[in-house]
Amino acid sequence: MPIESYNPHTGRVLRRFKDFSWAKTERILGQAHREAATWPATTFAHRAGIMQKAAGLLRERQDELARLMALEMGKPVTDGRAEVLKCAACCEYYATHAEGFLADEMVKTDASRSFISYQPLGVVLAVMPWNFPLWQVVRFAAPALMAGNVGLLKHASNVPQCALALENIFHDAGLPAACFRTLLIGSDLVEKLLTDDRVRAVTLTGSEGAGASVAAIAGAQIKKTVLELGGSDAFIVLADADVALAAKTAAHSRMINSGQSCIAAKRFIVEKPVIKEFISQLKTHLLAMRPGDPLDEATQYGPMARPDLADELTQQVDDSVAAGAKVELFGGQAKPGTALFRPVILSNVKPGQRAYDEEFFGPVALVLEAKDADDAVRLANDSRFGLGAGVWTSDPKKGEAMARQIESGAVFVNGLVKSMPELPFGGVKKSGYGRELSYLGIREFVNQKSIWIGNETAPAAKTE
Repeated sequence: MPIESYNPHTGRVLRRFKDFSWAKTERILGQAHREAATWPATTFAHRAGIMQKAAGLLRERQDELARLMALEMGKPVTDGRAEVLKCAACCEYYATHAEGFLADEMVKTDASRSFISYQPLGVVLAVMPWNFPLWQVVRFAAPALMAGNVGLLKHASNVPQCALALENIFHDAGLPAACFRTLLIGSDLVEKLLTDDRVRAVTLTGSEGAGASVAAIAGAQIKKTVLELGGSDAFIVLADADVALAAKTAAHSRMINSGQSCIAAKRFIVEKPVIKEFISQLKTHLLAMRPGDPLDEATQYGPMARPDLADELTQQVDDSVAAGAKVELFGGQAKPGTALFRPVILSNVKPGQRAYDEEFFGPVALVLEAKDADDAVRLANDSRFGLGAGVWTSDPKKGEAMARQIESGAVFVNGLVKSMPELPFGGVKKSGYGRELSYLGIREFVNQKSIWIGNETAPAAKTE
């Protein structure tokens, strides 16, 4: 895939970039490897100062960065600003908490003193997607850099300007240039990087296929991986829930980033007594949302990131309808080869349909009928994915009990599923493994080293 900025709203290529040769990539890797020998010697206070400056620059440049996201992948500028501010908050969070998260942890053993020490691994490669071009990167970079690692970013080929802008922010904040570099490379060079001993670990956010490929290569090299892959998140609505609030939240969740979010609610599992009311209200909220130019402040959702993604989603919908799914809200593409995709609601979603088995990465709401709460949990777990889930009920204790039964990395009861610095983020099953964010995220790319110290002097030898 060419490395170019393609505006999905206008259909025009804005800029093309020459991809890096292996010679240039290898030279940058060598610089990063050398920096990895010195960066860990800096103090947490020094690193925190740089991270705080990066947060300030993100806030200063929020309009510029939001415009870049709108142009490169169609995110409305209002949503883009919110993403930038979330990145700034993440930088500040790790600037404040990294030292405490990585402090020596004393453990009582037979030693005079023993503890767990957390030390950086070195060069970490990040393979990142286009849907949240800044947030996906910062939630890796902020903890990794604060832990004393250095980062190499292989971003999605359609957001090169976002990738370079983030590199500039870290450098302008005072981070040594070799500590964080954007690599304008294709996927063909990822394998060469992973087989180089100077790369110590890799984190990938992306598709199930990409994750399996990277994990296989890294596994053959005995290298640590963190994978955040697809999701087909369940959004359970019980009969005792506030259906009006649930439907309003459902519409918002389904349309985040034009539906192109791993943790957007996708499968709406609704108890039979309230399913008609839920669909009616969901339809009303989706129809009220305004599409348009992502640069327009009034736009609530823009185009999908590329026409081919909209084409594939259309095929998934058509195949599901042919297999028995019912269209409750007609939307979709105006014509093939265009990126704007209006919301669709499908009901009567059953096993054997693509709507039941696959992730729909776009503005299509899939409604499944549940007999009761136990059936809702069964349907939620009948998926190869397990990233996030939501439960809506007037009984928080029931919601908590259900949350414990659902197979996913996160469950939100009576709230919108979201990522935040304070809580770990990641999945189970085909949604990946490992965690980002919270104290767990910063400990993914460190050597959790056990240190055991005996008595300072050996027992005195017996004398005659």
